[in-house]
Amino acid sequence: MNVVGFAGYSGSGKTTLVEKLIPALRLRGLRVSVVKHAHHKFDIDHPGKDTFRHREAGAFEVVVASTHRLALMREFEQPAQLTVHHLIAELYEGVDWVLVEGFKDSDLLKIEVWRASSGKPTRYREDDFVIAIATDSPGQLPEATLRPVLDLNDADAVADFLVNNQDRFHYSFEDRPG
Repeated sequence: MNVVGFAGYSGSGKTTLVEKLIPALRLRGLRVSVVKHAHHKFDIDHPGKDTFRHREAGAFEVVVASTHRLALMREFEQPAQLTVHHLIAELYEGVDWVLVEGFKDSDLLKIEVWRASSGKPTRYREDDFVIAIATDSPGQLPEATLRPVLDLNDADAVADFLVNNQDRFHYSFEDRPG
């Protein structure tokens, strides 16, 4: 499997880029999974549903499945700081690409998503894991770079970059901490 991260400040366009990359990679015959970092308490279940009731009753894990979908919900009794590597290990092994949104401080190779209009600083100058920058304002990068600069609004070009450089993104579970 190949793994690439997308890092940037809130509002930079990470989710939109990942959303557009999924079909761009699928059109190339590739199976894609996504790992998304959530900063706040979140829920994918709803009060009144059987799975919600099971979790509320104290189940550590609830797996719900149909012929089209599987979901695993796990409750932690104490706050757990899972790394991106823990989450990747939970994924189906038959996937071609894992797109990781968030986890900006991880040791994954990543594409920085940056917009000058955000007023936020870039990360590529301090983060050796940033291997390309996706931006809508390449002429406003604060410092020249030898890293590829990709058009944030051209998901096909970003997908081409990933596929053409897929050897760089190969992920091995044996080489990862955890």
